[in-house]
Amino acid sequence: MKITCQNTSKTYEVPMGTTLQAFALAHKEEITDPSFGSGGILAAIVDNKLKELEFKMLEPHTIRFIGYGHPDGRRTYIRTLCFVLQNVVSRMFPDKVLAIDYSLPSGLYCELREQKELEDGRPDVYFLTDEQIEAIRQAMSELIQRDLPITKSKMTAEEAQGHFAAKHQLEKINLMHTLGRFRYSVYSLDGQIDTFYGPQLSSTGAIKIFDLVGFSNGFCLQYPMDGNMDRMLPMKKQSKIATALKGHSDWCAMMGVKGVGTLNKVVQSGHIVELINLCESLHERKYAEIADQIYARRGSVKIVFIAGPSSSGKTSTSKRLANQCRILGLNPKVIELDNYFVDREHTPKDENGQYDFESLHAMDLEFLGNQLNMLLNGEEVEIPRFDFKAGCRRFEGNKMRLLDKDILIMEGIHALNPEMIPGVDNSKVFRVYASALTSLSIDENNNISTSDNRMLRRMIRDNLTRGIVPEETIIRWQSVRRGENRNIFPFQENADAVFNSAHLFELPVLKYYAEPLLRRIAPNSPAYTEATRLLKFLDYIVALSPAEIAAVPPTSILREFIGGQTL
Repeated sequence: MKITCQNTSKTYEVPMGTTLQAFALAHKEEITDPSFGSGGILAAIVDNKLKELEFKMLEPHTIRFIGYGHPDGRRTYIRTLCFVLQNVVSRMFPDKVLAIDYSLPSGLYCELREQKELEDGRPDVYFLTDEQIEAIRQAMSELIQRDLPITKSKMTAEEAQGHFAAKHQLEKINLMHTLGRFRYSVYSLDGQIDTFYGPQLSSTGAIKIFDLVGFSNGFCLQYPMDGNMDRMLPMKKQSKIATALKGHSDWCAMMGVKGVGTLNKVVQSGHIVELINLCESLHERKYAEIADQIYARRGSVKIVFIAGPSSSGKTSTSKRLANQCRILGLNPKVIELDNYFVDREHTPKDENGQYDFESLHAMDLEFLGNQLNMLLNGEEVEIPRFDFKAGCRRFEGNKMRLLDKDILIMEGIHALNPEMIPGVDNSKVFRVYASALTSLSIDENNNISTSDNRMLRRMIRDNLTRGIVPEETIIRWQSVRRGENRNIFPFQENADAVFNSAHLFELPVLKYYAEPLLRRIAPNSPAYTEATRLLKFLDYIVALSPAEIAAVPPTSILREFIGGQTL
């Protein structure tokens, strides 16, 4: 049969049943790709679908081999690293349960937990010593050096549930019960099996570098940086973000929702409206707590900056926070930082010669600083409006002065960067970081990416309010992420308060809107691979009905993305 390889731009005749691995070895001298780096081939895109290298080709295909520099290559590497960790921990601590809980700026946060929970529903964490963490790291290194194969097979639901019950992986069992499938794909390594959301590497020897670093009650599983397999992610102990993630994880557990499986059970039992109300009450409480902090500093704080990555709910956060400040007797005034862009011809350009609107210097920092200082001094200023169509600033008589009870609320991507207002007294500024920091996991060793959560939000909102097709959102997402890594994430710890905009019930809502949008993407689209991955992820989740979605209040942050907001 004929196989077209995009890496070489050639078509080959190969025997039916040839694996991708065998094909790659036979043509290794000519197969190259910018994503390979030092790690070489890790997986392949087959007819725009991600496949492990053990995939057997039984019909004509178009294939492209990928490495760590490709997002799917990186995800495959990290999944396999998690499998190695799970394999080692299962042998060393057979009476404990490994939880790969959520993403940290430096890797994945993991805990070992007792099989019984605390009385309030939170997990009873088993605290590892530095020596035990080092022993796990050494055992992982030995397993990697043995270069053991990782194979894929099928199991009946009954067999799989019996296996995971013996290992006390109850969230895997809950998930299987709610999905109701008869057979499941499992991966095997050194006599142990597990389930993963996506392909594995062909063998443990493909893992080049990793690390374990003690963190909080557990440890951080580290892996190489994006696109660079030779350098480890730097260890950043960002306590404010970690605290927000841990708090959300504990709250999920106290609500009895420890993974997608138990969330599905809540939906299927008809009790999701009660959970929606609890989640909205939690958000209201968090807004009030931040407003209380601002009020406590009312003698000095006159400016509130709100920053966060794409689709974190910054607009809703600024409006809900403004309402809470009004309750306390303050008078918030909202200004968009976008009004302080430089005129189009002065906008800096990126390495491709395109206007870089996400650059800090796309803003008129001097003019912004002057106006803020004038407002802080009690002077009146004329607030500009940026005309995006004409690419220039306009003044339309919008005058402003800050009186005693007035506070200024401004939101934008650079709001936590101290270089944005170098000449403004920092004691007058209160900074809020908002992001959808989901701690919900699919099961014990498959966490949910906060980036995926935000991309689904953005896809739905852009299609609903801006007429942007889902394909375009997916294609642009990596560029958005690069901008966040450069302009937002390095400054997270500058925040005086962190608002977690994630809702425990939101994935069943997002599935209802996102699934039909993703299914519209054609198989020959460059966005099809990512659409297929997201559809597979959403397939684990039970969607809400329109009647249940109607219970989401019109003031909810989720309404910013699905429509119907009244703020």
